[in-house]
Amino acid sequence: MQTLPSPWKQENDEMLVPHQELATADADTAQPMEGIVCAPSSISIGALLHPDSYHDSGMCGAGMPVWIVRNPGLLMSMVAVVAQTEAASTAESQPSEDPQTSRFTWTIASFTRLNGKKHYSDVFVVGGYKWRVLIFPKGNNVEHLSMYLDVADSANLPYGWSRSAQFSLSVVNQIDQKYTTRKDTQHQFSARESDWGFTSFMPLSELYDPSRGYLVNDTIVVEAEVAARKMVDYWTYDSKKETGYVGLKNQGATCYMNSLLQTLYHIPYFRKAVYHMPTTENDMPSGSIPLALQSLFYKLQYSDNSVATKELTKSFGWDTYDSFMQHDVQELNRVLCEKLEDKMKGTVVEGTIEQLFEGHHINYIECINVDYKSNRKESFYDLQLDVKGCRDVYASFDKYVEVERLEGDNKYHAENHGLQDAKKGVLFLDFPPVLQLQLKRFEYDYMRDTMVKVGTVIPC
Repeated sequence: MQTLPSPWKQENDEMLVPHQELATADADTAQPMEGIVCAPSSISIGALLHPDSYHDSGMCGAGMPVWIVRNPGLLMSMVAVVAQTEAASTAESQPSEDPQTSRFTWTIASFTRLNGKKHYSDVFVVGGYKWRVLIFPKGNNVEHLSMYLDVADSANLPYGWSRSAQFSLSVVNQIDQKYTTRKDTQHQFSARESDWGFTSFMPLSELYDPSRGYLVNDTIVVEAEVAARKMVDYWTYDSKKETGYVGLKNQGATCYMNSLLQTLYHIPYFRKAVYHMPTTENDMPSGSIPLALQSLFYKLQYSDNSVATKELTKSFGWDTYDSFMQHDVQELNRVLCEKLEDKMKGTVVEGTIEQLFEGHHINYIECINVDYKSNRKESFYDLQLDVKGCRDVYASFDKYVEVERLEGDNKYHAENHGLQDAKKGVLFLDFPPVLQLQLKRFEYDYMRDTMVKVGTVIPC
């Protein structure tokens, strides 16, 4: 395994929209219906990914990279989105380690002839609590189907009641279930916010189009999967006391960045390198990425409360608007590491980013019928892996190195040999101590003309 020379020898909220403004709410943001809210050469993949070869610790974040680490001092984080894989006809217990998870199916006949603005499903029980689904067939003041999860007996509950749930709402595609529209979120329900969900769940034009498969024989099928969660008193909860760690405050839509920062912080070698980056007494954190990151890591290490990230985002040159915009986590990771790598030049920690994250592979094309082969060595700092149709990371790697045949209209033009049938593939030369895997969770859906999330489960 590659050895890293130590340069320091002396040291062993996504915004939620109130119902008055629902007509302008983001289609992918959950909202209340009512209420006011604020490596060695040719190393094998099996050896790399063997359970004894890394230490893992779960982290969350939509579309976050997977970090697979070959020594126990470094952190692995992996995102796995639970996929809905079974159909159900009534509320029923799902195979889960958590017995407080159930799926409820609501079949609505004569859908286009429903009278009234809103309709409730039958009541179903999950975790000892009564729930029901609330829909607005014609939309809640928008040209979309509106759908929420509602606490069925909220009017009869005692003062100060509260319950938490993670849930998904779906409209089943009755022609092809892979086109089922599904959205998931979580919420802490209370008397003030007794329902929660999606005002712009899906366009009415799409729902009512018979060719789309959602409305069949004037019937739609709605599913709700609900996981009742253990209540946490957030006012008295002490993260430092309970876990030894503190979190990062969300500026509005910076959860992806927070997950990345926590992951980088939990790589000891990376954290030490950041601490050893030179700064001057005239530097201000809001204008210096190294100083801002040093300050943030120090507070994560020694603070008793959650840590703000505003100084760091200001050092990026971001304004408030940028903090409320979702950015690509892989792109942010690359840009941040490039800036740090540049700042480390000429210092005791020069080369740290490369030593931690850089691996190498060869892209090759080999002709089948003539003696010609083209090789190109390249470095990588992360790998993008397909997850659709892959049962685990091993299968994703198999797909990554799968040999492609260039033939027919796609023949390879070989120098001095013209167009030739050929094989194209990738061979890994070495892997870095910290291997970053970007799970490709989104793909373009030509039928719906939009990007859709791939819910394949990748076991940790």
